[in-house]
Amino acid sequence: MPSCKSVYDPQEDSTLLERYVRRYAKGKVLDVGTGSGMQAIAAALNPSVKSVLAVDIQKEVIDYCRQNIKNRKIKFTQSDLFSKVKGKFDTISFNPPYLPQELQVKDLTLEGGKKGYEVIEKFLNDVNDFLNPDGVILMIFSSLTKKEKVEEFIKNNLLDFKELDKMHIFFEDIYVYMIAKSELLKKLENDGITNIKYFAKGHRGFLFTGSHKSKKVAIKSKNPSSTAFGRIENESKWLKKLNKIGIGSKLLYSKSDYFVYEFIGGGFIIDYMKKSNKNKIKKLIKDVFIQMHKLDKMKVDKEEMHHPLKHVIITKNKPYLIDFERMHYTNDPKNVTQFCQFVTGGHATHILSEKGIKINKNEIIELAKVYKNNMNTKNLKKIINMI
Repeated sequence: MPSCKSVYDPQEDSTLLERYVRRYAKGKVLDVGTGSGMQAIAAALNPSVKSVLAVDIQKEVIDYCRQNIKNRKIKFTQSDLFSKVKGKFDTISFNPPYLPQELQVKDLTLEGGKKGYEVIEKFLNDVNDFLNPDGVILMIFSSLTKKEKVEEFIKNNLLDFKELDKMHIFFEDIYVYMIAKSELLKKLENDGITNIKYFAKGHRGFLFTGSHKSKKVAIKSKNPSSTAFGRIENESKWLKKLNKIGIGSKLLYSKSDYFVYEFIGGGFIIDYMKKSNKNKIKKLIKDVFIQMHKLDKMKVDKEEMHHPLKHVIITKNKPYLIDFERMHYTNDPKNVTQFCQFVTGGHATHILSEKGIKINKNEIIELAKVYKNNMNTKNLKKIINMI
């Protein structure tokens, strides 16, 4: 291949990645962190490649490559990862900096952040917006970067991967991965959802955000490591039913392995109580009790309302229940009584006391027993009036 010596001399990792870029590059190619331009040249030599955009954060690198690499397929542009990139690509190659700062190499082309994987994480968090549905990513990294963290970032962004090669050099292993969009990601994008980003992970589900018809949405899918069966389908069915009585975020649509609903931003219940005044807190507690009463009348249990720290989100002073994975029908619903346990518990009581809201625990417990025997509105109001 043509000489590509520059301010960055290719190392063993570049040579290893080049082997697979030559083999798998196709269509429209993006070479991120081009350095010597080695991967851009390798891609351009593949007859199935139409064009190559090679980017690098360092201006001197781009200037050198423009001066010394002449190929009609290749265009060089200065860009910090995707900051100056537009469009989608069939192949994206990436030889990232991956050494942790503790090694003190002080080289932008080698140091990947404090832990060594921060640049890779940023790349993977954004790459979906630039990859065509059947496109591939060819990426190389070191065991010094922590293989399990890299794979976590890949999965969190709804990507699949395959290890193409592994090479041992001195005190590290070098891996070459081929990464592609998962079937779930393709389905979501086909549904018209864009800007899909990882948001959070639970024991049984992954939560992503995205945009759909100019609205921010949340997408919940099954956690691949969970052994729970039918949780996603169960939760979407319950959310549809609960929407009819004004509970939960609006369900937009559901499939067998995921569902999409309007995104609700805001804070969790304890955080809201800490920074709100007495009247707002009392109204919040009343609103939650009313929703709990609706569930009791449906003869269903949401579960975990005695400890709802991450089950109630407040936005614009309105509480929304979230997470209905464990909801089920029962002849003995406990939603109101469980929430009574929460407001009379140690942590909540302490916050309420600081806000000037006195709780008579014994009286509320007695009123909860009365309510338990007759779950009517009158008995609910007696509990609420004690707050």
